[in-house]
Amino acid sequence: MDAQLNDVPSHPWLGAPIDARPLFAPEQATLMTTLRGLAPADWAKEALPGWTVRDLAAHVLGDFYGRLARDRDGHQEGPTFAPGETLEAFIHRINQEWVDAQRRVSPVSLTDTLDLIGGQVVRFFEATAPDAPSLGVSWAGVDPAPMWLDSARDFTEFWTHRQQIRHAIGRGTDPDPRLLSVVLDTFMRALPHTLREVAAPVGTQVQVRIDGPAGGTWTATATGDVWSLAEPDTERPAALIGLDSETAWRLCTRGIQPDTALARARIDGDRELAEAACQIVSIVY
Repeated sequence: MDAQLNDVPSHPWLGAPIDARPLFAPEQATLMTTLRGLAPADWAKEALPGWTVRDLAAHVLGDFYGRLARDRDGHQEGPTFAPGETLEAFIHRINQEWVDAQRRVSPVSLTDTLDLIGGQVVRFFEATAPDAPSLGVSWAGVDPAPMWLDSARDFTEFWTHRQQIRHAIGRGTDPDPRLLSVVLDTFMRALPHTLREVAAPVGTQVQVRIDGPAGGTWTATATGDVWSLAEPDTERPAALIGLDSETAWRLCTRGIQPDTALARARIDGDRELAEAACQIVSIVY
């Protein structure tokens, strides 16, 4: 794929590295166009259960600030885990606390701040070293993760939240394959971790094919220790799952559940392996 780097990845089982760095600028520009085009009533529309469009935009700003504070500025202060709190519970809690605190900020001020801070985030990611160790990516099962995966993960989050805003105001998913292809490629890096508890003979392959100009083919191979995306594709996988791109990205972000995705999928081969692969989730859920 065009977004892949030529460098040898630090974690070969994750597959060839992805270079999302050039895409932060166009994604940020498109987000700003979307937000500046909203009608006043649009900001109060539900984007996610319990969150309005304004809430979701505030959440994105929190992500921006968090990235810059942690990785650009070396800022060590901030929320900490409560006793016994899981990663998922911690993230959901601090996200809600941030959104609640931002409700006094007007949409105009929020948009202007997103424009300013988002530009700094773009410049930060453009300057990153892809192979440097970075924040772990729990849904891919790697901690620390190489920066190429960590940054691609953030790119998918920004893209996904923009789609949720679009859907809230009655628009469809942005079909731009330049962006969506990298989103899907990143999401599929969760496939080895998804299959981690599936026992299969060494060499067994599970293949996901996503249709359309943004799609592609990803093959996970059982290696004995881990499932790996580094092995070459095969024409005869043990299980083949065919998905359209809309079903694929919504499944990975739990916009739809696995049963719905399976009902839409084209499955060839081992049904149990296909069902296991369709448990994929590429967010902290």
